[in-house]
Order: sequence, then structure tokens, then C-alpha cells
Amino acid sequence: MPKLGESITEAAIITWFKNVGDSIEEDEMLLEVATDKVDSEVPSNVSGTIRDILFEPNDVIKIGDTIALIESDGKSTAKGSKPSQQNQQKPEKKTKKRAQPKHPAQPVANQKTQTFSVSKSNTFFSPLILSIAKEHHISYEELARIPATGNEGRLRKSDVFNYIEDGRPYKFAQSVAPQDSTAYRIPQLSFDKGKGKIIEMDRMRQMIADHMVYSKHTSPHVTAYVEADLTHMVNWRNANKKAFQEKYGEKLTFTPLFIEAVAKAIKDFPNINASVDGKNIIVKEDINIGMATALPSGNLIVPVVHNADNKDLLDLAKTVNELAIRARENNLKADDISGSTFTISNVGTFGSVMGTPIINQPEVAILALGIIKKRPEVIETENGDEIAIRSMMYLSLSFDHRVVDGFLGGSFVRRVADYFEQFDVNRKI
Repeated sequence: MPKLGESITEAAIITWFKNVGDSIEEDEMLLEVATDKVDSEVPSNVSGTIRDILFEPNDVIKIGDTIALIESDGKSTAKGSKPSQQNQQKPEKKTKKRAQPKHPAQPVANQKTQTFSVSKSNTFFSPLILSIAKEHHISYEELARIPATGNEGRLRKSDVFNYIEDGRPYKFAQSVAPQDSTAYRIPQLSFDKGKGKIIEMDRMRQMIADHMVYSKHTSPHVTAYVEADLTHMVNWRNANKKAFQEKYGEKLTFTPLFIEAVAKAIKDFPNINASVDGKNIIVKEDINIGMATALPSGNLIVPVVHNADNKDLLDLAKTVNELAIRARENNLKADDISGSTFTISNVGTFGSVMGTPIINQPEVAILALGIIKKRPEVIETENGDEIAIRSMMYLSLSFDHRVVDGFLGGSFVRRVADYFEQFDVNRKI
């Protein structure tokens, strides 16, 4: 299993394009895999005949594990590297039987009276754990009951599978934690969902839904609003977009101008470029700006402009245009959508005046940009107050109130608006 992108350690097999006994050419697609970020096709790194396929569709494999054996014709090599003695040996096939835990949970005759205690650290679940839980219909509450053996009390994949093989002993267990009489209880309500055409969510839509619910559950969202006068920026872009494309061969949209201003504001307020790890705040050194993008399927994805603060306008335009094309063609790579530290969502593209975006975890803020609309505004001139037609926009910043207070959130979004309004109309392309 090849490396599929930054921070990705596992992938699930979706489908094999070849069967045992088939011949395959170097760089010909062998299988399709899925991670918690993107689906990818994996090519063969040698030419030859497939002798064995070691895993089935839906199996979750670690990066670097052997997944198939190919008898090479000797004319091609795996990226110029020689196979090690270890790789020349045929690995054991995966078996469905998993190792039993060292201290298996003891079954209880009456599960209704079984009790358990939940570790306070066992409250974060990775996308991989959530996907396994969804497949086996395990709720968040039941996940929290599973004994965790990972670092800092994190739940591992092996913990979940061992728990399932033990017959899910805590499925109906009751918590022994004292009940807080002032705590909010989710009411057990029954709703009439109505009748109509049933459309099953595709895999990406399910992941988006889980991510959005997790974000709202994790971060207390607060949204701050400002409006900005983009007249100078709009006029400059209208006057220079044709010359920019003729000179550089790239379209000049508003997105690179927005990213440029946001990157400058982040450098002024670096604590907005952060994530939360338990009781620690990680202020990121790199400024990687994600731009929420709608796919032709209607789903949403967030391509990332890495090191946006180190790119000039031409580099930003090239990167934005390339990522937009890859998104439309469903050809984004794992690295294209990983590593984001701050996200912008241009809801104005769909005609929305403003939006209240949901934070892209594990970030602590997201900026929504509304439609640019001409309105009559009162402006100060040498002759006093006058009414003029101006290009106005509403900006809305949703931030995680655990670590971003109103001063930081409000100051940051105001600074972004200031950079929009102070755009240099004499700027050269």
C-alpha cells in the first residue's frame, strides 16, 4: 500500500481492477482505495502477472503493507528500487480471526444490569474508528465504553474489533457515573419523517454529514459579522483581468485576491491559525488556506493552498485555478486536500448574502464571504457626506469559542475587511 498523503496511515480497499492470473503493465491501475479524505486509484509499480491478492474489498490496510503479489517479467522495477529479502517472502494471508485481548472482558449473565466506567480521555474518535462503528451500528455512547489501549487513552482499530469479537459486552451497559441533575438530556422524540423518494447517501455525503455533526458537537460556534467596501478591488480586477490572462495565461478570479488578504490578516493574528489538542492550543507555523469547493455531484470538498503567505498573486492564481479544475474533474490527490489550517467559504458564489459556516475540524475558525452587491452607501468626501454606488460584501467568521474569544475573532475579521477596502488600485500585474 503506497503512501497516499500527509498524515494518512491507513486506507480501505474499494475494488480491485485485476484478478489473480491477470497480466498488468507498469503504471496500469491495480485497485481503488479510500481514506478519510479522498478516494484514489493505485497503479502497479511493475509489469507482470498477478499471483495473489491478499486482501478483500472493504479491508482496512496500513500504509506499507503488502496487498498483492506480482510475478515480474524482469523488465521493470518498483521505482528503481530492489526488493528486500523480506518482501521476496510471501506474506501470510489475512485471516478474519483476530487476536484476543490480553484481558478479555468477562461476559455478564444479565446485560441489563452490567455497568462500566468511561475514561475521560476516550472521547475523540478518528474517522477510521467512526467508519468501523457505522458499519457495525455502534453508537458514540457504546464507543465510549470500549477499553482503549492507544496513546493517551485513544481508541484503536484493534480495540474495536476485539470488542466486537467478544460479543459487544457493553452494548447495553449502564454508566456508573453520577447523574448531574442540571445536565441537559436529549429528549426521546419521535418525528414523522414523511413519505417521498428515498435517496441513499453516497460515501462522501456520509463523511461530510459525520464531519459536520462532529464539528458542531465539539466546538461551541460563535459567528461575527462585518461588511466591507470592495469597490477598489472590484474595479482593479475588472480593469486588469483580461491583461492578466493575456500575460500569464491564467484567469484572475476574486479567490486569489481573497486568499492573499486572509493570509496577511492571519500573520497579524496568528492565534486564529490554530487547532486544539485536549488542553493545548497548537498555533500553526504554516499558513495553509482551504477553500470550500462544490463538486459536480453536489458534495463539498476543501482543496488547500499550501503556504499561501509565501505566494505572490500569480502563484496564488495558478494554484487556485489548478485545484478548481482538479475538483471539477474529480481528480484531486490526497495532498491537495490535507494540511489546511484555516478555511474560507465563498457562499456569494451561490448568490447568498452571508452565511454561518461550520468550522472545518480541527481548525478553530472559518470565514464565509457573501455576494458582492452594488448598493447606495453614504461616504465621506471633501465636500461632506455623499451617497455613492459601492460594491459591498458581508463577511462572517465562525470561531471556536473554547480558544478564540470575541476580541480575537472580531479583530481578525475586521482586519480582513480592512485589507479588502485598502486594496491598491495602482497595483501592477
